[in-house]
Amino acid sequence: MELVGDRLGTKLLTFVLSLIAGSVDVIGFLGLGALFIAHITGNLVVFAARIAAGEHASTAHLLSVPVFIIALSAARLLAATLDQFGIATLRPLLLLQFLFLAGFLAISIAGGSPANPSAAVMIFAAMLGVSAMAVQNILVQISLMKAPSTAVMTTNLVRFVVDLGEVWFGGNAAGRAKAMARARRTAIAIAGFVVGACLGAWCQARLGPWSLAMPSGLALAALAITYCSGAFVQAADRAQSSMRSEAV
Repeated sequence: MELVGDRLGTKLLTFVLSLIAGSVDVIGFLGLGALFIAHITGNLVVFAARIAAGEHASTAHLLSVPVFIIALSAARLLAATLDQFGIATLRPLLLLQFLFLAGFLAISIAGGSPANPSAAVMIFAAMLGVSAMAVQNILVQISLMKAPSTAVMTTNLVRFVVDLGEVWFGGNAAGRAKAMARARRTAIAIAGFVVGACLGAWCQARLGPWSLAMPSGLALAALAITYCSGAFVQAADRAQSSMRSEAV
């Protein structure tokens, strides 16, 4: 089986998707009342902490988790439908993510600066961002075989440290080689998220809601990457088909 996770196209796409997650997470946190757009479970912590402190509990924090779950389910259903018609899922899911982020950007700009996180229109805009991250999580799982998560850095950090430990202290040469390959893939995602978070914070401080043009533009760039390499998309589709065959 061809490991799509080792192709240059997947490495570049992994980095770009991680940039998106890091930037949109920081922009949401700074501009929308400490709302995590990518790190969804963090919103449960913020919600619980505010209740415990007797502060106002944000509707957006409460809605983010069920909206994320619904968007995940819808994206998986879309992928299954595309699969039934023999259509590769990567490009349609990337397009859907871009549309969600573009909607997030457009509504945020229309809402003005500074944004009111409690306004219904801004809550709706934030849920579009949450939905975009749900789509991104799905596409990495089913369309980019062997690629690390691009939005969950805690898991990536654990995987990276464990693999480094195997490289340094493992006694099996084949195991060390596999661990090194995984560590390199994971490092790309971690680096992308960190760089995206730094750039997102810088943009949000200076551009306000217009900072969302960064993750939106990156989402369009991610889609463009797949059109620059038809072989990459074909390989991803073959890997996905192989994975389905193994499941059967």
